[in-house]
Amino acid sequence: MSEAIVLPAVRGKLTAGAPLAPLVWFKSGGSAQWLFEPKDADDLCAFLRDLGPAVPVMALGLGSNLIVRDGGVPGVVVRLGKAFARVDLLDGVTMRCGGGASGILVSSTARDAGIAGLEFLRSIPGTVGGFVRMNGGAYGREVKDVLVECEVVLRSGERRVLALAELGYTYRHSALPESAVVVSAVFRGQPGDPAAIQAEMERISESREASQPLRSKTGGSTFKNPPPEISGGQKAWELVDRAGCRGLQLGGAQVSEKHTNFLINTGEATSTEIEALGEEVRRRVKTGSGVELEWEIQRVGLPAPAPGDKRVEIK
Repeated sequence: MSEAIVLPAVRGKLTAGAPLAPLVWFKSGGSAQWLFEPKDADDLCAFLRDLGPAVPVMALGLGSNLIVRDGGVPGVVVRLGKAFARVDLLDGVTMRCGGGASGILVSSTARDAGIAGLEFLRSIPGTVGGFVRMNGGAYGREVKDVLVECEVVLRSGERRVLALAELGYTYRHSALPESAVVVSAVFRGQPGDPAAIQAEMERISESREASQPLRSKTGGSTFKNPPPEISGGQKAWELVDRAGCRGLQLGGAQVSEKHTNFLINTGEATSTEIEALGEEVRRRVKTGSGVELEWEIQRVGLPAPAPGDKRVEIK
């Protein structure tokens, strides 16, 4: 882990050496050198403005699409709490949602207000900050289809509102700087019947439950679906399956039997095992089909230290 960091005063909560495994879906990985849970957006702005510019900063949502490596994350991990989980109606079809609000909260609030078109967010296991950054999507829709604008805090502490066109969205990717923290987003749907919206949400929920290992320690979709012209129309899970990887295991990590684009922690897997299994799957798919799968899951932090390596104490 990196050298000692001089931290500005905050109104929120700062924790040294905070274990991240309990905060991510895989339940594996090392600690954050510092975990910062800001009281509000002004607290976050002031902190980042006064924090030394060389200190790395990473935002953490629900930790659903993330491998935290076993050596931990140097610098500061920012986690948005309840203060950032508000959802407010702006008009009959538009909502402002805090960066810490879950996809379930956003879609349920939209349903209650008779706003259709946001049902797919029910199936994204993360927060607004995460799926705005990643252009999250499912069931034929993506964030770019409903986003009007988002507000971010840059590494400099500057607060900026970015319109949809400024985000440079492509498949599961945006042009947002790595250290930018999404503190809110405005989504727009269309008028709908709450009962019909609820029925669609239930259909999505049942489909996910039937096809994905939701009750396992997993990280969601592991690899991006390759462009059809490269894969011959095959999705990532089909390529993984055809490469003979269904059920493939490395230590405590396994390719899901239920959905082959999911890796699962069967018990006490390390992040090293999970990532190495993913790389082995990529190798087998490349050998078998010529298609090079791209990771969709973010992998952050440092590898586990080799035996005998000295570690700098967290201060």
